[in-house]
Amino acid sequence: MKKPDEAFMRLLNIMDELREKCPWDREQTFESIRNLTIEETYELADAILEKDLENVKKELGDLLLHIVFYSKIASETNTFDITDVINQLCDKLIYRHPHVFGTTQVNDSGDVVKNWEQIKMSEKQGNKTVLSGVPKSLSALIKANRIQEKVRAVGFDWEERQQVWEKVNEELNEVQCEIEKGDQNRIEAEFGDLIFSVVNAARLYNIDPETALERTNKKFMKRFGYLESKTIKEGRSLKTMTLDEMNEIWEQAKAFDKP
Repeated sequence: MKKPDEAFMRLLNIMDELREKCPWDREQTFESIRNLTIEETYELADAILEKDLENVKKELGDLLLHIVFYSKIASETNTFDITDVINQLCDKLIYRHPHVFGTTQVNDSGDVVKNWEQIKMSEKQGNKTVLSGVPKSLSALIKANRIQEKVRAVGFDWEERQQVWEKVNEELNEVQCEIEKGDQNRIEAEFGDLIFSVVNAARLYNIDPETALERTNKKFMKRFGYLESKTIKEGRSLKTMTLDEMNEIWEQAKAFDKP
């Protein structure tokens, strides 16, 4: 087995060869591989949820390739190279962990997160707003969670997490009120408020809302797949079945799906 430094140098040498000799690799730019990077990130996330460690290893390799690829492209214009990327990361990790590499005292991981956000704020130059570091291209669900994490770091949060349920119920009532009035724009706005408050509740109970929703997506798809396959085996069609008939098989799928 190669040592980490030997394996990494092998990867860098292969990237040099590809960039020089492969027509496709030679044509790529930051912009052209951006969407591929996003796709690889989601594929890694899927593998993690599935607890498929062999696939996690594969997808980590694909992401590492992208990091090396971007760095190689930048090195060709003397902008930066992979050494700059790694050294800047090392410096940042040391600076942002004063409880490990310095004298700062922390009691738990909550203190670590709070310190991390405060340090990040102190690093910013020109734009020093609390939410300036939230990426614009994040999905709305992940962005909502990130926004709430950031404002928590400066003390904008519930004193007791149980208080959030009053807000969730308030937003649910407002959705129902707007539905009765029939104004589609207001209904959309109140649904947004409701979802934001539910994301907030998930965060307060240490639940990642994106992961929770994706697990539910997968669970629903698995159960619906059971419903479809069951009806096909019985020579029936979902289009001609009543909802009660479908629910009967759905309950079977739920029982089959239990751990």
